[in-house]
Amino acid sequence: MQPIEDVEQHYQQYAQTVYKYLLSLTQDEYLAEELTQETFYQAIRCSDKFNGSCAVSTWLCGIAKNVLHTYRRKHPTHENIADVPEQELSLPSAESDAMQSAERVALFRRLHELPEPYREILYLRIFGGLSFREIGEVQGKTENWARVTFYRGREKMRKDLDTDE
Repeated sequence: MQPIEDVEQHYQQYAQTVYKYLLSLTQDEYLAEELTQETFYQAIRCSDKFNGSCAVSTWLCGIAKNVLHTYRRKHPTHENIADVPEQELSLPSAESDAMQSAERVALFRRLHELPEPYREILYLRIFGGLSFREIGEVQGKTENWARVTFYRGREKMRKDLDTDE
């Protein structure tokens, strides 16, 4: 890349390309956006290593690919099919699918009704995939605080769900 003064210009020029590249690999708009930001952060950190032997967009997409690999290593999401019980591999019936959908809506409703900080901690952990250490950093608290708050929030949700039944 060129001098640091041109970072904004490079971002304006190449951010959409990097984003679309990451979106094609992740199929997740939010994740692609987050990884695009991380890509440009990494590009700034190692801009002195760009030697001009390829297009800037190619160099940035290479960084983006490495950022994605790092993310996937830290946040594994796929189970080994051999570890999945056989009954989970069978196709659900329309009735069980509707029941699961209704249960999921009820669960989301309960999660949304939780008071802060429980709601945010559960969102960060469950949907954001953040570790307790990362949650603590985001909240300006300790890892232990994040862990305890998560478990208290989960227990509060569980208790609320049990009282409804």
